[in-house]
Amino acid sequence: MQNMTSTAAVQARPQPLRLLHFVTGGFSGATQVAVDLCLAAQQTGNMEVLLVLRRKRNTTDQRVQQLREQGLKVQVVSNFLHLWTVWELRKIIRAWKPDVVFAHGFSDHIWGRQAAVAEEVPHVFHVEHNSRERYTPRRLKQALALMPHTQASIGVSEGVRESLAERGFPPEKCMAIPNGIDLARFPEALLTASWSAREPAILMASRFARQKDHATLIRALALLRAQGMTPRLYLAGAGSQRLRKRAEALVDELGLGTQVQFLGNVADLPQRLAQTQVMVLSTHWEGMPLALVEGMAAGCACIATQVSGMQAVVRHGVDGLLVPHEDAAALAEALLRVLRDSALAAQLGQAARQKALSSYGREQMWQHYQDLLPHAGS
Repeated sequence: MQNMTSTAAVQARPQPLRLLHFVTGGFSGATQVAVDLCLAAQQTGNMEVLLVLRRKRNTTDQRVQQLREQGLKVQVVSNFLHLWTVWELRKIIRAWKPDVVFAHGFSDHIWGRQAAVAEEVPHVFHVEHNSRERYTPRRLKQALALMPHTQASIGVSEGVRESLAERGFPPEKCMAIPNGIDLARFPEALLTASWSAREPAILMASRFARQKDHATLIRALALLRAQGMTPRLYLAGAGSQRLRKRAEALVDELGLGTQVQFLGNVADLPQRLAQTQVMVLSTHWEGMPLALVEGMAAGCACIATQVSGMQAVVRHGVDGLLVPHEDAAALAEALLRVLRDSALAAQLGQAARQKALSSYGREQMWQHYQDLLPHAGS
């Protein structure tokens, strides 16, 4: 009798919820968010998670292996043709049978949702990571055609949610869930004992891409030099070699070679941020700026371009400074303020860290996503 009861209990035990995240393999901010959500789901112990990457130039075997060493199940589909991408993803879905699919980023959310809908996945979500994507009329039509089969379109900031509604995505299905970071990488012990122990330098951690505006920051540095200020500028991040060479050429043209250091990808970014006074995110547009949040978590005095996606993160004069888009003079003025006024810089850095700790943790982000899941919390 006891054996029969045990068998019945095992049979009645609910199966783990299966989540599949589909995202670019370009290791952008969207990739990192998908990875963080996969890791958070696995930690619950009652979910199975699969991460599927669409192969890009930097989807190397080494980077995929690093994800697997974190305990993630990872598969990679091709980027040869969109129809081929969808077909490969359909085969994975058919074999793995997820209960939920999250399709991240443009245009990956189209191909991910097409595959999920074709394979009749019961719960499909679209995650938009930028407020300004290159939707052609055809791509927008494809995206909107999937909305009857999509539970929600998630913007990674309020600005992104608004941009979705403006493009014609059903407002009642559009919602905002701010991105979060792994705050464990930014413990109190990481911070220096005093502000003066930090290097009075500037760090921008961002890949070289059309979206980012390294040029305005470099020109602002030249304006600072004309006023007698010569701080070092560290540019961390990889990305487009063509755009990096363009930035290097501008540095040479302005005679800033002794001040600017191109770091490439860095493994110890939290440590570098915590040792630097000023973090800048100069950009043309944003979704939810993870790099800025990391600078805030490290207690830097943060300066950002006033574009959609930034205003909800930084309160000007409270936990950072905002400057107009492509305005090198305004950026130089803001840099001058925090480099000359250490009390103001330290105050902004402390307020920024408290904002990051209270609002932008990976756990807060995951809780909002978990609330969307079928039988969440059961």
